[in-house]
Amino acid sequence: MSMLPSYREGTPRSLLEPAAMGRPIVTTDVEGCREVVDDGINGLLCQVRSDSDLANKMARTLSFLAEEREQMGRAGRTKMERQFDEQIVIDCYLSVLERVCSKIGRSGI
Repeated sequence: MSMLPSYREGTPRSLLEPAAMGRPIVTTDVEGCREVVDDGINGLLCQVRSDSDLANKMARTLSFLAEEREQMGRAGRTKMERQFDEQIVIDCYLSVLERVCSKIGRSGI
């Protein structure tokens, strides 16, 4: 299991890497973190600034049977391959750059 209680993030590597390794995740329901975790599928989301909810989600993961942890881990790995593969991210980045450069070229800047 990997855990990242946060108040604000981009898309943190500290969640991408454990998900890619097939580890369930507990993190806060904030932008960036929630894009990595499908609540109840590959991890658990906790409420922002709620120590009690974080503790509850951590305790819940500790009570998972090995099969449940493995299933969540596989779901995380699949999600990483489908949405966060390096080539997908690079292609998206290049597409944005092309659009921006195209707009700049048309505006004569």
